[in-house]
Amino acid sequence: MKVPQAKKIEKILEIHGDRRNDHYFWLNERENPEVIQYLEDENAYADFMMKDTEDFQNELFEEMKSRYKKDDESLPYFFNGYWYIVRYEEGKEYPIFCRKHKSLDNTEEIILDVNILAEGKTFFEVGSVAVSPNNQLASFSSDDVGRRIYNINFKNLITGEILPDTILNTTGKAVWANDNEHVFYIRKDKNLRAFQVYRHKLGTDSSEDILIFHEKDDTFDVNVFKTKSLKYIFIASSSTISDEHRFIPSDNVFAEWTIIQQRIDDLEYSVEHYKDEFYIITNADDAINFKIAKTKIDNCGKENWVDVIPHRAEVLLEGFEIFKDYLVLEERERGLLQIKIIDEKTQEAYYLPFSDPTYTAYIGINLEFDTEVLRYGYTSLTKPSSTFEYNMKEKTTKLLKQQEVLGGKFIPENYISERIWADSRDGKTKVPISLVYHKNTKKTADTPLLLYGYGSYGHTVDASFSNVRLSILDRGFIYAIAHIRGGEYLGREWYEDGKMLFKKNTFFDFIDAGKHLIKENYTSSKHLYAMGGSAGGLLVGAVVNYEPNLFNGIVAQVPFVDVVTTMLDETIPLTTGEYDEWGNPNDEEYYHYMKDYSPYDNIEAKDYPHMLITTGLHDSQVQYWEPAKWTAKLRELKTDDHLLLFKTDMSAGHGGASGRFESLKEDALEYAFLLKLENKKE
Repeated sequence: MKVPQAKKIEKILEIHGDRRNDHYFWLNERENPEVIQYLEDENAYADFMMKDTEDFQNELFEEMKSRYKKDDESLPYFFNGYWYIVRYEEGKEYPIFCRKHKSLDNTEEIILDVNILAEGKTFFEVGSVAVSPNNQLASFSSDDVGRRIYNINFKNLITGEILPDTILNTTGKAVWANDNEHVFYIRKDKNLRAFQVYRHKLGTDSSEDILIFHEKDDTFDVNVFKTKSLKYIFIASSSTISDEHRFIPSDNVFAEWTIIQQRIDDLEYSVEHYKDEFYIITNADDAINFKIAKTKIDNCGKENWVDVIPHRAEVLLEGFEIFKDYLVLEERERGLLQIKIIDEKTQEAYYLPFSDPTYTAYIGINLEFDTEVLRYGYTSLTKPSSTFEYNMKEKTTKLLKQQEVLGGKFIPENYISERIWADSRDGKTKVPISLVYHKNTKKTADTPLLLYGYGSYGHTVDASFSNVRLSILDRGFIYAIAHIRGGEYLGREWYEDGKMLFKKNTFFDFIDAGKHLIKENYTSSKHLYAMGGSAGGLLVGAVVNYEPNLFNGIVAQVPFVDVVTTMLDETIPLTTGEYDEWGNPNDEEYYHYMKDYSPYDNIEAKDYPHMLITTGLHDSQVQYWEPAKWTAKLRELKTDDHLLLFKTDMSAGHGGASGRFESLKEDALEYAFLLKLENKKE
């Protein structure tokens, strides 16, 4: 089959006296039939080149699917007189939102059956479901394109009637006031930035909705939420490095909004309510790894904040939960998450015990104030996700639910997890790597290893269990996560050292992690693979320019690879809000730094590894044309005969296919690609 090749059209882009000729710029014309044809040609070519794995892909898909309980349901949680459950029925792709009054033995009420709403649609996603304080109404939001633009609708839970109120172009979130007739929601601008908060009164047309707050700074976006106590509604306005919160009582939608603390560069904070005080997690006063302060509600400016949990240089404070008699902290020390419980009466403090060498622990859904019971979650590379109930008074633990792995083949003791540390090229930094493999897999130069990374926005990829991953572990792969700079695995400074003008540390850490794995005989370059999505796609895209011979193959999912052009285009969703992460290329220093690592701008005439690149036509986070242009330019310049496959989901967005199991087909394709390169197509 003929290899697709996009046509070249001269397009000169000039700034700071620097000229770039972007021959594939025209691929951003979403409505151009030639663009669609090119994407379809690439899809057909990828299908053709992977045709010898079709049966294997189906086998992998069925294998992955078989591990999931077909009629699974979430752990019930109790709130405002009802038990809430999300469940799936066998043979159906979408969730059913349910509740039971007071007792789990009572009759189930279906709030929303998403399978009915999704009928006849190639993509459908529910953003949120929220029940009114009187339990009689529910808001729900939906997106049937994949661009994360949601419409909000309402349902009468007594009669089952869908109300005529419809609100278009929102983030999907709706917050009920305590009067049961007003909701607050957020609209998006033309660039998909969350920028305006509106108040809607049920029974009125959305054109009559009242604009409550307009965020005019295009580097900020907005959120709206209700405190755990249900007594206050907050609007949070946030950039990467600054926050501003304002609030009203939930009982009075017409009240004046009070600002907690006006925005200041580099001051981050978030707020929770307890009794007559607000608890605030913040980096104020050089608390780079955050601290907790509190302040009186009627006098809440920063000058009145009093420390509750002081800053500690060695511990990143990630979150907290307030109970009547207890304060629970979510902390990260040397990369590992810990849950600390403080008895407010006795001031006794202690940590919950965790034993795996690498794992994830987190505070779960805890909606009750006056309780001695904490719900928390735990998972590791070898242990499925579990939810526990811990009695903070009795100090006893009870397992409530553990993710089931069906099929009869999974035995946790058959898998081994490790955490090792790689030396970085600066000679002083060590990069943590989490690994998992089957106990029968030997560490040799012939062992295939998949190295995953992200490394942006302070987002930490923790070591957690994956049903899907078993399909490569059982076929002899080692799976590794490189906890590189740009995330917050080793604290806030770990993030700061991997952003802006330090971004290259992210890429070099990943390369050094790969080289360390080879040096320690876990694998070799002939069997080393890299995977990353979105900003992680930027990671693997940059890495193959720097070290094209380090990896045998890469999988780049919805990759952000055209950094300079995207960050110069303020009409593209998310661009202006990203300046504090990547820098603003209108500034010459940032322009040249970005250009020096941007994957698209640094493609050269040289050999590249085997590559599988994926995207969604309706992606709102990374526009489809970035990986399309990248693929076209790679086809033009690369000098090898390795596989270069580009797949576009023509009906999906950034998150891939909708439905519970459809996304497994994407996983099956990626794994079939890797196993094909290893000549393991069975």
